[in-house]
Amino acid sequence: MALLRRLMDIDSTTYAEGAVGTYLADALRARNFAVELMPVPQPEGSSSTAERFNVYAAAQPGAPLVTFSTHMDTVPPWIASSEDEEFVYGRGACDAKGIIVAMILAAEQLRAKSLPVALLFVVGEERDSAGAKIANEQPRGSRFLINGEPTDNRLALASKGALRASVTATGKMAHSAYPELGESAIHKLVQALDAVLQVALPVSEDVGPSTLNIGLLEGGRAPNVIADEASAQVLVRLVGPSEQTRAELKAAAAPFAEVDFTLEIPFVRLKAMEGLPTMIAAFTTDVPALTNWGEPMLLGPGSIHVAHTTGERIRKQEMWDAVELYVQVAERLAASVPGEQTVEQSDAGVAGPGPGA
Repeated sequence: MALLRRLMDIDSTTYAEGAVGTYLADALRARNFAVELMPVPQPEGSSSTAERFNVYAAAQPGAPLVTFSTHMDTVPPWIASSEDEEFVYGRGACDAKGIIVAMILAAEQLRAKSLPVALLFVVGEERDSAGAKIANEQPRGSRFLINGEPTDNRLALASKGALRASVTATGKMAHSAYPELGESAIHKLVQALDAVLQVALPVSEDVGPSTLNIGLLEGGRAPNVIADEASAQVLVRLVGPSEQTRAELKAAAAPFAEVDFTLEIPFVRLKAMEGLPTMIAAFTTDVPALTNWGEPMLLGPGSIHVAHTTGERIRKQEMWDAVELYVQVAERLAASVPGEQTVEQSDAGVAGPGPGA
């Protein structure tokens, strides 16, 4: 667990991923991977000027058959690592630094079996998939992409999309003792959000419902001032195309506020594999932004229910199981491609706690 805990003890909150990227690149070079860095610019308006980049690591020369990919960034706040016999705890344990380690160990086993494999670790997944978008402009010819998110080692058959919206109301300032002289933007926003919450969102029979969360509220000047401005940030989890949802949200809010859509990540259906347990991912991933990296699958250790929480953790045995599972899936993908062969090595067996893991 040394590698995992070292990765976790480097704060890599989105926009500040440079230090963990440097450490990871050095660790991969020490494990005899050919490493390339893909610079990713800070977004406009970012308060950070820190360097950030994706890390691409090839196990062999030439195009990989399978690329394992996940993200280096985490949500705030940073929580230092700790462990007991069963679990590793802290920020990034399952989302997604435990997955990074499992993928590295699987890639080493596959390299020993002469299966062409690579690793792609990106920045920005928790906010806007900026790293994935940059990587998509620099594909390496991979036939298959295994993206890692906490799925309890179950293969995701679909992943919900995300539609982010800003709801903005405007008004007129006045003294709160004389509300008739003003026009409250906050009162308008409350009415707009109430109308938005009444919208009947689409439901997919095999995936489930779209869901809506009002995540941020801002507005007003002071308790004794009629507010001239107010806004909210809304996130919809999509189970299909967004056009109907966009139109209905705008129409619901229209008497009171304006709706601007600031981000969309589409709903996707994913490759299945016979014999593996499956799930539906209610969350959004980098997969829609990595279309040039091969046919996608979504699979990883850990529970999404503890990701983004103060109790984030990963079960150690589940991480070792993921190594074996990643190897198995990659070998089955290789077997499905005519002409692809792997060479079994006597020392490339079932994953377990290894040196430096």
